[in-house]
Amino acid sequence: MTIPTPTSGIRAVVFDFGGVLFDWSPLHVYRHLIADDAERHHFLTHICSPDWNIRQDGGRTLADGTALLVKEHPQHESLIRAFYDRWKEMLRGPLDEGVALLKELHAKQVPVFGLTNWSAETFPYARDNYDFLNLFLDIVVSGEEKCIKPDAEIYQIALARYGRHLAGLKPNELVFIDDVKKNIEAAQALGWYGIHHVDAEQTREQLQALGLPV
Repeated sequence: MTIPTPTSGIRAVVFDFGGVLFDWSPLHVYRHLIADDAERHHFLTHICSPDWNIRQDGGRTLADGTALLVKEHPQHESLIRAFYDRWKEMLRGPLDEGVALLKELHAKQVPVFGLTNWSAETFPYARDNYDFLNLFLDIVVSGEEKCIKPDAEIYQIALARYGRHLAGLKPNELVFIDDVKKNIEAAQALGWYGIHHVDAEQTREQLQALGLPV
């Protein structure tokens, strides 16, 4: 079988995980713990906030992150501890349409890589339970590298890692798919192609426009 060569010069596709390949959300747990919508929104915006969670994604231990927050908000200790005690319930499973794109690219022998903001302590659970992660040639996990998207450092680490598999790899030979716009903009600033993932069909169309066989 002849594998089509992307007309754009793209040599590999890089996937973000949450929101592209995985349905992960604290709401899957906290809808059951905090009945009032406004209270739940406040808790997940100002206490167990995205900024707090991403510090663990960047390498801070779950124990340290939890202890610091409990010290600041002792009245919410049980709710704070639930965040990582029940973390597996937040990972509802794969987003089938995104995974289908990944599998199609892999089947057409397009190299695929991962680049995710994810705690080094929780990512092994995903590795052990979702076989499609084995399709990636390499996965850069923020918690293991102790830096996060959209910081330039993690993209530079990723390029170097991916280059071990594809000799002479250049930034403009990568296309990165992420559902967070600022992460795409950071990649583009370093010369990568970027696709802001809104839904799988739009992402498919943009991959096709780059000459990729999906």
